[in-house]
Amino acid sequence: MLFASFPRRQDMIDTLVDRATRLARNGQRAIIGICGAPGSGKSTLASAVSDALGERATVVGMDGFHLAQAELERLGRAERKGAPDTFDAAGYVHLIQRLRANEGTVYAPLFRRDIEEPIANAVAVPPETPLVITEGNYLLLTDPPWDELRALFDEVWFVAPDESDRMRRLVERHRAYGRSADAALARARGSDQANAELVLPTASRADLVITRWQ
Repeated sequence: MLFASFPRRQDMIDTLVDRATRLARNGQRAIIGICGAPGSGKSTLASAVSDALGERATVVGMDGFHLAQAELERLGRAERKGAPDTFDAAGYVHLIQRLRANEGTVYAPLFRRDIEEPIANAVAVPPETPLVITEGNYLLLTDPPWDELRALFDEVWFVAPDESDRMRRLVERHRAYGRSADAALARARGSDQANAELVLPTASRADLVITRWQ
């Protein structure tokens, strides 16, 4: 496990793009996981690296496997949305297995934060795509079926910003999607923090831990 910090955002992007490119050079598809607690910047980092690589990379998010709101309500888990048991974890593992096998074009779901629901078959991953970047909170959990994921990734990068920065970004995100200041803070300190406490110890299983970036 390596630790890295970057004084400038572009330094980080350049370094990680080089690292990703080396992984995808052998003619076989590479899969990189980007993990971290809620609000750590996983999606932003995945998009930045993917944008730099253009058609050579596609981002697939774990959040596309959120259970639908109606199902969460049926199960009595709506107040814990974002916890490990509020995802179709087996479905996500199966998707990564298909991407690893590169069995033709694979369609992945996408989570829409504006409506808080997943959209099926929204992301196409054609067989010629050499690099898949997948991001999510629970890529390094050791509980079944999440524990099957680690062997499917070429590398996992764990994003671990300063906790005050992570909390600030998380509250800002909740406010951007319509929550009041009080509700945003309550969500960040409540269920989001409980999930963060599950995720943060899993950093020890990552190949690279990114401790600072702007």
